[in-house]
Amino acid sequence: MAIATPEVYAEMIDRAKAGKFAYPAVNITSSSTVTAALQGFAEAESDGIIQVSVGGAEYASGSTIKDRVTGSLALAAYATEVAKNYGITVAIHTDHCAKQNLDSWVRPLLALEAEQVKAGKLPTFQSHMWDGSTVPLEENLIIAEELLELSVAARTILEIEVGVVGGEEDGHEAEINEKLYTTVEDGLATVRALGTGEKGRYLTALTFGNVHGVYKPGAVKLRPSLLKEIQEGVGSVIGKDNPFDLVFHGGSGSTAEEISEAVDNGVIKMNIDTDTQYAYTRPVVGHMFTNYDGVLKVDGEVGNKKAYDPRAWGKAAEAGMAQRIVEAAQQLRSAGQKIG
Repeated sequence: MAIATPEVYAEMIDRAKAGKFAYPAVNITSSSTVTAALQGFAEAESDGIIQVSVGGAEYASGSTIKDRVTGSLALAAYATEVAKNYGITVAIHTDHCAKQNLDSWVRPLLALEAEQVKAGKLPTFQSHMWDGSTVPLEENLIIAEELLELSVAARTILEIEVGVVGGEEDGHEAEINEKLYTTVEDGLATVRALGTGEKGRYLTALTFGNVHGVYKPGAVKLRPSLLKEIQEGVGSVIGKDNPFDLVFHGGSGSTAEEISEAVDNGVIKMNIDTDTQYAYTRPVVGHMFTNYDGVLKVDGEVGNKKAYDPRAWGKAAEAGMAQRIVEAAQQLRSAGQKIG
C-alpha cells in the first residue's frame, strides 16, 4: 500500500480505535531517518506515521537554506517513493506548528494540497498539526476551525492540541505545572467549536501531564486516567462514546503501564522523537569509538575507508532506530496489525 490515501488513513484510525492500539508517530529529519522508520514499521509488521517538525523540515531543505516548505516536500517525496518496497502503510504528517509558523509552513502546504485535490490528485501529506498550546483556548479553537475547513478542502486530517505539553521542543518551552492537564470543560469547548466529525475529521492531543524531552521513568507525573474522564464527560453530554481520536505527546520515559492505559482510553497515535533520536545516534557513537583508528587518519595513516564510509555507520544507526520503533509498536499493540 505504501503511502495511505485519505480513505485508508481514516481506516487506519478507525481500526486502531476499535482494536485499542495506537500507531507510533516517528519524527524524521533526513532520508536516512525515513528509511529507519520504514524499516522499523516493516519489522514490526505495523503501519505507522512519519512526521516532520518545523526544525526537521528546515534541516531537510539544507542546513544553510532552512526552507520549511521545501524540506517538508522533499522528505514526503522521498518517503512516497521508497515506502513502496516495505509492505506496510504509512501516513505522512507535519508536527507541532505554532501560531508564528502557520503562514510560512502549514497554510502553504494546505493550499498546495487543495490545488492537488482540485486537479484530481492525492494530497502530499495526510495530516497536519496545529499547536495552539501557546495561545488562549478560545483563540486556539478559532484558528482550529479555520484550519479544519482548509483541511477538508485538502483532504487531510487536522491534529490539534488542547492543553499544554511541558518541556522543550523546536524552541517552544512550557513550564511543568497544572496547565499540563486538560479538563472536561476544555473538551466540551472543543466539540462545540469543531464538532464531532461533521465539520471534518480531527485528532486531539489532550494533555495529561505530558512533557517533551528526556526524563527517567517516574520523573513525569502522567495521569492517563484523565483521558477516560474527558472521553466519558464529553461523551455523556453529546451522546457519543469515546468522541475523541487521541494523540499522546511527550511520551519519552513513560512506563509501559502508562502507555497501555492511555491506549485503552482512546489514544490512536503516540509521538516518538527523543527516544528514536538516541536509538539512531547510539550505534554511531559505538562505531566511532570501536573504529577510532579507522575513521580518523591517525599519526599520518590513511584510515580505513570501509570504517568511515557513511553507509557503514548509517546502516547501524538505521538498525538501532528501527529496533526502538519495533519496541514502540509492541508497547502500543500495533505490531502485527498492518492492513492487508
